[in-house]
Amino acid sequence: MTVDRIAPPVIGGEREMLRAFLDFHRATLAMKCEGLSDDDLRRASVPSSTLSLLGLVRHMAEVERTWFRIVMNAEDIPLVWSDERDYQVAYDASTSTRSEAFAAWQAEVEHARRIEEAAESLDVTGYQPRWEEDVSLRLVMLHLIHEYARHNGHADLIREAIDGTVGV
Repeated sequence: MTVDRIAPPVIGGEREMLRAFLDFHRATLAMKCEGLSDDDLRRASVPSSTLSLLGLVRHMAEVERTWFRIVMNAEDIPLVWSDERDYQVAYDASTSTRSEAFAAWQAEVEHARRIEEAAESLDVTGYQPRWEEDVSLRLVMLHLIHEYARHNGHADLIREAIDGTVGV
């Protein structure tokens, strides 16, 4: 799998920029996983942790699902890996495979893109039950960019520990 990562534009409208930066960060996570075996992708960041590259992919599938489908689209669905909405379950990728994790993640990204594209503006709101308040699509997109950026930093360190690959 070769990842096509397009640099975000330096000039553009707000929505175009948010879409581009979100897709850039999605592609960055995929790039961090390129060329690795399932065993490498499952390798824990440190012995006492379940955090792995595959766990990050699974976690981001949950994040995409939650913020776009549950919050913005008001879908009454469970998480991908936990009926009890336990977000920690996704991090344990010890029995997961690349194909299983990436299929779930890519499906959620496609759902997210459709929901975002169908929204008439960034001011459209959804309800975040954990916060007990409405949130705008703008906040959701910014939150996802932040979440990916943070976890891509983790992915950088995990990948370097696996095979010495640095940078993106």
